[in-house]
This record gives sequence, C-alpha cells and structure tokens, in this order.
Amino acid sequence: MQYRRARRKFDDEPENHERWLISYADFITLLFAFFVVMYAISAVNIGKYKIFSDALGDAFGGKGAAQPVNTEVPNLPIPNPAIKRRNELLRKEKEQMTKLAQDLLSTMAPLVKEGKVRVTQNSRGVSVEINASVLFDPGDARLMPESVEALRAVAALLKDDSHDVQVEGHTDNQPIGNTRFPSNWELSSVRASSVVRLFIDAGVAPQRLTAVGFSSNQPVAPNDTAQGRARNRRVAVTILSGIPDPSTEVPTN
Repeated sequence: MQYRRARRKFDDEPENHERWLISYADFITLLFAFFVVMYAISAVNIGKYKIFSDALGDAFGGKGAAQPVNTEVPNLPIPNPAIKRRNELLRKEKEQMTKLAQDLLSTMAPLVKEGKVRVTQNSRGVSVEINASVLFDPGDARLMPESVEALRAVAALLKDDSHDVQVEGHTDNQPIGNTRFPSNWELSSVRASSVVRLFIDAGVAPQRLTAVGFSSNQPVAPNDTAQGRARNRRVAVTILSGIPDPSTEVPTN
C-alpha cells in the first residue's frame, strides 16, 4: 500500500520542459568548434590546424575523431624576400634605362630621322648605333669635326650616370690593308677608342668606359650590297644594365 502511494506521488511530479536546452547547448558548442576549424584551414597554418582539429575531435567524443576530408595542405608559394628585392631593383633599373633611352633618342633625333642613328633597348642595356659615315672619313679613325657635337651631346647624358659604357667598333667585310690599319681589326678598335677618348674629354669617368673592336664579325645587314656594307660600318655605344642576369654554375657531370 505504501508502494502504491509512493508511485502515485512520483507520477504527480511536474514534467521538465527545458531539457532541450542541454541538447541545444551541445549543438552550439560543436558548431563553434566547426567554425574554429574552418578559420584554421583558411589561415593555412599547419600548427593551428592540428591543434583545432584535435579540439574538434575531443568535442565529438574522442581524440582524432574529426578527420578532414582532404588532409593534403595546399602547396602555396612562400614569399622570398631576396627575390622580392631583386624584382624591385629590376623594375627600377628598367625604368631608369627606359628614361635614358628616351633622352638619347631625343638628343639624336635629327640623325635618327635620317636613318643614321638607331637607339635600341634590351636586357643588356641601351645601345646607340651610329653609322660610321657620320663619324669618320672612309678608312680613317679620326673623328670628323661635325661629329664631335653629336657625341658630346651623348656624353652630356652619360657623365652624370653611373652605368658602365661599352663602345664597339664595327666594319664591313671589305679588306682595308693600308699603312696605318693592316686589317679591319685595327680600324674597328681605333675607331672605338677615338669615341672613348672624346667621352673622357667630355667628363665621362674613364673607369666606366671600354673600347672593343669587332671588325666585320657582327654584321647587322648583308655585305653583298653597298647599302648593307654602309649599315655594317658603325660604332655602337652601349650603356650596360647595372643588374646582370643571375649566373648558374654548370654541373660537372
């Protein structure tokens, strides 16, 4: 009889309608852990990813229970400060060389218009190619008086610059063989040296200058026509880029 009364008392206790809050709190906790893992993945930080992945596994009921669908971490490029600095230097160098090329083109505009001067730019630097007829009499290496003004205008742009300058002498393939120049090698070399001496007199630092004679070994036009041979007889003033291309050691095997 007492048992029946006790059971009736238990049945009369009010029902708890707030038990759903416990399940809801568990759901919110798991949802929070999920978004934490998503943040860790978006940051591509392997250390943080492992920590939060383990935390999510514990929240779901056991260490390591939460496994990512794809465990391979994206192989993203890591910025290299040295490469970034070099690229910035290359950008500034290209801008400086482009400005120098434009200034030279403007200075030599009358001769450019006549087709006697060409200004080009590439990774090696800026080159001013001057037809030999503008500078020298045939078979001679002394600068003509009317050529001095044009070369001094070029020197005025170069003297306050810091780049090295290579002056190259070129000839056609016709033999010369006079008492002063036994071959085109001597003629091309002395012509380049004549331009270098003028640049030095105009204020360009000697240590920046180099004179090179190529004879007829680097033609820019066929030597089988008078026009082609005239084009090949030239002096090229090359302002060398201050940032050389990176060198790679040749493997021994």
